[in-house]
Amino acid sequence: MGANFAYRNTRDFEFILQEWLPTEKVFSYDQFAGYYSKEDVKSIFEPILKFCKEVVEPVNEAGINTPSKFVDGKVISPPGMGDLFHRLQEEGWGTSNISEEEDAMVLPHILYAMIWEMIGAANPSLTPYIELTDGSAGLIQTFGDENLKKTFLPKMMDGSWSGTMCLTEPSAGSDVGDILSKAYPTDDPRIFKIKGTKIFITGGDNDFTENIIHLYLARVEGAKPGTAGISLFIVPKYWVNEDGSLEDNDVVTTGIEHKMGLLGSITASLSFGDNNNCRGWLLGVNPLQNDGAGNGMAQMFQMMNLARLETGLSALSMLCNGYYNARDYCKDRIQGRPYVNPKGERVPIINHEDIKRTLLMGKAHMEAIRAMIYKTFFAFDVRHRDSDPVARKKASNLVEVTTPLCKAYTSDEAWWLLGEALQTYGGYGYMNEYPISQIARDVKIYSIWEGTNFIQSLDLVGRKWSMEKGQIFDEFIQDIKNFYEANRHNEAFLKEFIILGDAIEAYAKIKNTMQDFKKDQCPEMIPLFSRRVLTATAQLYAGSLILDQAIIADKKAREIGCDHYDYEFYCGKIASAKYYLCNVVPNVMNTAVILKHADASAIDIPIGAFEY
Repeated sequence: MGANFAYRNTRDFEFILQEWLPTEKVFSYDQFAGYYSKEDVKSIFEPILKFCKEVVEPVNEAGINTPSKFVDGKVISPPGMGDLFHRLQEEGWGTSNISEEEDAMVLPHILYAMIWEMIGAANPSLTPYIELTDGSAGLIQTFGDENLKKTFLPKMMDGSWSGTMCLTEPSAGSDVGDILSKAYPTDDPRIFKIKGTKIFITGGDNDFTENIIHLYLARVEGAKPGTAGISLFIVPKYWVNEDGSLEDNDVVTTGIEHKMGLLGSITASLSFGDNNNCRGWLLGVNPLQNDGAGNGMAQMFQMMNLARLETGLSALSMLCNGYYNARDYCKDRIQGRPYVNPKGERVPIINHEDIKRTLLMGKAHMEAIRAMIYKTFFAFDVRHRDSDPVARKKASNLVEVTTPLCKAYTSDEAWWLLGEALQTYGGYGYMNEYPISQIARDVKIYSIWEGTNFIQSLDLVGRKWSMEKGQIFDEFIQDIKNFYEANRHNEAFLKEFIILGDAIEAYAKIKNTMQDFKKDQCPEMIPLFSRRVLTATAQLYAGSLILDQAIIADKKAREIGCDHYDYEFYCGKIASAKYYLCNVVPNVMNTAVILKHADASAIDIPIGAFEY
């Protein structure tokens, strides 16, 4: 059985767009005004919800029952995957949404992301094909000349061609600067011969698009070592001639990976230039004319930063779908009697205390993470389209700071939270007849993709803390402090604001301790604790956001009264916030204490001791 699509409504999306965030600002931008408004979102979501259940989910089940295969040198996609890919592209839910044409009907990023949360929950194996095509087309759109845009973008926008990013090699994973792929000049200064091997390339091959456009990192022969000498190339599976015809480009799929999850998504190993006939177009500067320096990594980070945010979104979609499936099971499963009335009638297990705790734990995390991710997508829209440079800069700063939080915290928490959701099924959760085991297997990749979560944590404490001499991150924390000061006397949440205030103080101690490690010549302590620090940062921030939502929900619940159909929705928002603040945010204080102890046992242990 596949990952049942268990979304029943879009009420939380509507709350975020219509009641919490000031999205009228986004909907007023020139490209959206006249097409959409915040009042229209339900009419957009409802057909997507139905489409996911009736069309997208069955293809996911086919991918689990008939996984991707590699036979006689060719890949075979699961039944229906190609048709679904093309349908989404044709109906405007795919790559066309990144169009920069003034008259193009595109969606705000925040609205598009919510749609893809649902699609990704219904079929997680499909998502990478669209997102990677989006990202690679976006790089060509930003860095390509008019000829390259004309050659590649129309076919990628309409789904005729797909795209990938090609970074990882057998000898170089996260340490991209050590890649061995080479690029050699030809008589045409724009075109280079490409030679190398790439592995773990998601969407690296398929049997449903006419061409696959690889955005490929390589080092031009003679360029600088390390990341400074890397360049970015457009390397199509089939070379595109000036008349638009295609010919072989010496790109060969050597195999596909056998994965624990995302069974319908092809992850390929690729060989480029075995016959010395692979060519690629250079994007950006020629390192041979730039003191050996390329700008490939800087270019690729445009794609990777959005991809990191989208990876967090994918992890969120898995977390939400797992929670919704567990909720439905617990409502239907009759077992046990009330703890306070052991002689009473058997009840649905959703009435048992530990099950309610488990479900509220999932709901609280889900809503806190949703708040964090969609506030970031909202900032993404402001950064991209607002006419005020001050607003764009503030939004850009928020996106920079929160991207590693959205990617790493979401995918870290989703893994164990889905384990807890599986636990509610008892023994049935371990059986493949129920969807939760597959959801758990699917979600694990997101903590590894787009830079492991350890790398995200180093990005936070290394780069994000120090941007513009620390001013950007200080402003991020100051916004949380301002929220606390403005609302700490709210009588409905006095206890929760005390906890938030304690967490703000504890976070300052965390930051000081990490800085002391650096000053005291103990730099190895920084990577030792960086992942815990990222978790604490996300918990502080998400805690402030979900509490902000709860203030609105409390006011609305009082206004409408307990007989209103929305009353329980608002009660749920309040309960989620209280649970998150009382049970999750205290980890910030705990982390401060752990760092103060400066336990170095993980560093001091001799390697040989791991043998026993």
